Amino acid sequence: MEFWETIWKSILLGTVQGLTEFLPVSSSGHLVLLQRLLGYSLEGGSMTFINIMLHFGTLIAVTLYFRKDIAALFKSPIKPLIMLLVATVPAGLAGVFLADAIDSLFTGTYGAIYLALCFGVTALLLFSGELTALRKKAVPSPLGWRQAVSMGLIQAVAILPGISRSGSTIAAGTLAGGRAEEVSRFSFLMSIPIILGSVAMGLKGAIDEPGMLTAMGAAGIWGIVFGIVAAALSGYFAIKLMMRLVKKVNYKWFVLYLLLLALFSLWLNTMGIV
Repeated sequence: MEFWETIWKSILLGTVQGLTEFLPVSSSGHLVLLQRLLGYSLEGGSMTFINIMLHFGTLIAVTLYFRKDIAALFKSPIKPLIMLLVATVPAGLAGVFLADAIDSLFTGTYGAIYLALCFGVTALLLFSGELTALRKKAVPSPLGWRQAVSMGLIQAVAILPGISRSGSTIAAGTLAGGRAEEVSRFSFLMSIPIILGSVAMGLKGAIDEPGMLTAMGAAGIWGIVFGIVAAALSGYFAIKLMMRLVKKVNYKWFVLYLLLLALFSLWLNTMGIV
């Protein structure tokens, strides 16, 4: 029974990770909240490793969907590739130096309150981005350094659970004058080096602490495998859906959902559930 419970929970976590990584609602925030509700212990490195592996599933999805765009980055002119690398630096530095502090903050007693605040911030960013995109719809602007740097800086802030990486970067690029569809593609491409870096660090941690994998047992290992597959499939679906929504520049339902989720997180904390 314990084996199959681990499997279905892993599939659920993978599905949620895949959907929320590319929809503008924060995958890390959803994982933290869902893991609390499912009774997982968020302390220690095993849960962090599982989350990183679920992100690997979304890496598969974004690589498959944007395979032509990725190939084009390595052709002349290489300015888009340089912009992508520069935009990745802030989040990379934030991840290296602040990840542990953020994990302890959001897994602590007041983690649900911090989540609620961050969900609210994401809702505000999406609302602002939509208003800006609708005003500038008739005046398209090509993606340039202004948009890339803005998106790179906000991606560093998005390491906070509850701040949607895709939602905040798309909003930042749009607010900086870019076209919604173009900044969306750039946003998804920006996720690749960040996820690659986190996966590399996660694998290094597993190698340095082999006992962590042993402690998971067969159920835990198979759970990770099923979770990765679920994240890849749901992530691919989420990208297709998001690219359609971006053309319409309609984030109102996401804004409403995030505000309700923020209130739900506060209620869970007040009731002592999480």
